[in-house]
Amino acid sequence: MRIATWNVNSVRARSGRIVDWMEREDIDVLAMQEIKCKPEQFPSQAFEDAGYDLAIHGLSQWNGVAFASREPMTDVVTAFPNMPGFQKGAVGPDQPLEARALGVTVNGLRLWSLYVPNGRALGDPHYAYKLAWLNALEAHAAEELSRHPALALAMMGDWNVAPRDEDMGDPSFVPGLSTHISPEERAAFDAFEQAGLTDVVRPIVPEGFTFWDYKQLRFPRNEGMRIDFILGSPAFADLVTDASIHRNERKGDAPSDHVPVLVDLDLGGDDDDRPMIF
Repeated sequence: MRIATWNVNSVRARSGRIVDWMEREDIDVLAMQEIKCKPEQFPSQAFEDAGYDLAIHGLSQWNGVAFASREPMTDVVTAFPNMPGFQKGAVGPDQPLEARALGVTVNGLRLWSLYVPNGRALGDPHYAYKLAWLNALEAHAAEELSRHPALALAMMGDWNVAPRDEDMGDPSFVPGLSTHISPEERAAFDAFEQAGLTDVVRPIVPEGFTFWDYKQLRFPRNEGMRIDFILGSPAFADLVTDASIHRNERKGDAPSDHVPVLVDLDLGGDDDDRPMIF
């Protein structure tokens, strides 16, 4: 089984490119972030014509997450417990939830498509929101794995955190002044390992960025960031046989500023029941 995550930065602008890549790479399940549309605006026909079912969570022209899957999706949820909300200028616990999380079950795998808040700037209310959002997500992961230790769980998407120094190649991000690399954000990301999740891609692909800003020739200069991750439980990690970062998807006509991250899984099936051809 082949599973991928991709911040597509507007699915309506790139549906043809996305579907072409999915067909070319034989993707079974794609988690998408920053779809930037409501479900009724999603270019569903292109995906359905290619044989994919869809789960979509979008509330406006901002944010938004989705799944495209060749196999049925069940247990669909659009938030995790205690997920905080955000509204500019608002205070208090009852702020509206954004379309940043979507959970589905596919073939016994519990999968999340996640678009972690950016944070904007150190000291900005959005930064506090980002940390609270990550903390609530980690608490949910820890609770799920405590109750179901054998659960094959994957949390994947755009985490907006570069957890290691080598993951940040954009010179405009300065330690002590910028988000994505602050000690608090990195600690919040590292907490997922304590919860039982590990980066299942890095052991196979130790180097490589997943995002390059459109400005300042960041891609030609390879001044990018590694901020898109697939974090898996032990049961999920045990299934992973290969992984890749598809850098070439940042090239060409109207690319997203992110590229797909992909894992291959061995679910233990066999082909012995298929007809033998001589």
